[in-house]
Amino acid sequence: MMRILLACLLSMLSLGAWAETVEGPKVVGETFEYSTGGETYQGYLARNVNDEEPRPAVLLVHEWWGLNDYAKSRADQLAALGFVALAVDMYGEGKNARHPDDAQAFSKRVMSDWPTARASLEAAMAKLREQPYVRGDRMAALGYCFGGGVVMNMALAGMPIEAAISFHGSPTQAVSDPQPFDGIVQIHNGEADGLVESDALESMAQTLSDQGAEVRVVQYPGAKHGFSNPGSDAKADEFDLPLGYDAAADAASWQSALVALDRALNQD
Repeated sequence: MMRILLACLLSMLSLGAWAETVEGPKVVGETFEYSTGGETYQGYLARNVNDEEPRPAVLLVHEWWGLNDYAKSRADQLAALGFVALAVDMYGEGKNARHPDDAQAFSKRVMSDWPTARASLEAAMAKLREQPYVRGDRMAALGYCFGGGVVMNMALAGMPIEAAISFHGSPTQAVSDPQPFDGIVQIHNGEADGLVESDALESMAQTLSDQGAEVRVVQYPGAKHGFSNPGSDAKADEFDLPLGYDAAADAASWQSALVALDRALNQD
């Protein structure tokens, strides 16, 4: 027994001779304002301030509730993984919706006026490119619910992003004149999602494919709308909505998205 303990001690001492301690990511989030068309938008930017190298940027588009803590937490996660993450403000002035009726009105206004929505996204991207910590030639977008629909339309519009990733996104086509897009498109959808019409989803995927995108649609068995958000169950109970969190679908879709972002943004 003494010999075993001595061997273990010697092994630990030898490890200490070469082991290196490094400081992990320090994620800092802050308000990121940008303007266009007389409107001011209040996004949330998260980045690792311990990283001095310019990094690719990911635009994160919120659910129909607006830019809330859930969207900010996802931006923080992306920042810890080596991206500069900007959770954009699609409604202007940081507005949020408390009730589904308000959320529906806000999101409908945006999707019915794509030129204005696009202008706000372009303003956010332009200001991002000005930042010394951003690698301006590498950007992607991911979104949730309403935001998933926004990023799919960003790809349809041929905007300069390398990937568009949608989580339980609305496949409403807001772009009237689709443009070529040769990036990655991932569409993560719950098979039990009663708010996403399968025909509309298939049409969106086909249109994107026709424009040259590398499209992958993933269906998660039993998953409902909002499956990636742990707060979905509470919203379902409060407002009698067909929402539900699904931990397995959340984990699988997030991992798939990270692989796609790495391939699109980090590999030459």
